[in-house]
Amino acid sequence: MKHFTPLSILLFTLASCSSQPLAPQPQPGQDPADNLPPHITCLTFFGERADFSHDGKRILFVEKTYGDVYEVEIATRIIRPITHHYHHEGYVRALYLPNGDILLSGAKSFNADDPGPARWRDPELWVLDKSLKKKPVPLGTKCSEGPAVSRTKMRIAYTLTDGLYPDRLQKGQSQIWTADIDYTNGPPKLVNKKLALDSTALPFKCTLECQNFRPKDESELTFSAYGYQGTEVMGVNLQTGKVTNYSVAPVQYDEPEGIFPDGQYTLVECDKQNLKGAGHIDIWKLRLDGSGQTTRLTHFSDYPGFKASNPVVSDDGRFIAFQLAKSTDQAGVGYGIFLYDLTKEKK
Repeated sequence: MKHFTPLSILLFTLASCSSQPLAPQPQPGQDPADNLPPHITCLTFFGERADFSHDGKRILFVEKTYGDVYEVEIATRIIRPITHHYHHEGYVRALYLPNGDILLSGAKSFNADDPGPARWRDPELWVLDKSLKKKPVPLGTKCSEGPAVSRTKMRIAYTLTDGLYPDRLQKGQSQIWTADIDYTNGPPKLVNKKLALDSTALPFKCTLECQNFRPKDESELTFSAYGYQGTEVMGVNLQTGKVTNYSVAPVQYDEPEGIFPDGQYTLVECDKQNLKGAGHIDIWKLRLDGSGQTTRLTHFSDYPGFKASNPVVSDDGRFIAFQLAKSTDQAGVGYGIFLYDLTKEKK
């Protein structure tokens, strides 16, 4: 009988479990965009903050922070400008509404010598008509970071912080609101405003940011709890106010982003693979049952200096769009939109 040492057993096990040679370790100076797996393709070489059209044929994105908004057709890769027909001060977010109009977030003024306030203090929500022949209509509220848009209703959620409204909120306080966009009497406006969650009502300290209405009935809203246990993925029931911690991972950074149409999973910006923080994240899939079960989807952070961020899921659940980013850049900055084909990945 042949005897095996512990090392030989380990080597034999590795060889038996994989028919493919081990991939070489990424080296400094290499770019993940040059080493993509077959199920990931590059759609654009610039841009950030992708959002799928509801028919899954187009992707909306921001040129850069405080930039113009563009749309790329997935089948042809043709890119067209969305906000070139009028003058503006730049945008930080753009999302499709169910009726085809576009929800924008951007400030009324921009100072190139001091750009921070246009993202952190002054951004407002606007609705741009899908005809692209009119200027956007302001909705009369500011918005901290990204708003959430329902896939089926003209309903949005948005976050307010003390930085946006120091006269209304206490220092360190943040709130998530929901509202409907109504066109009944002419230009769109917000109605049925309702406070969904106040950070001061939680038994722990954190800063809130709304993320996604959870399909299929959209009675729950996922949100980021920044600063709590590194940052956790949470959900608030919009009917009962109950808050659930879904990531339950106090040693790592977990920020929810796009959600799957079945409502069973959300995508997460996560540093589970290296525990180096928000600048070294990749995209993971988190099961929304409280188990904390995750599956890693991208490996951009294996390449020194890079990360993958800001993923969204198409309404049919077939594609993920996300962006290439650098670990040293401010959160949300991106250098191109990438398409992740979940059908190809399964094959």
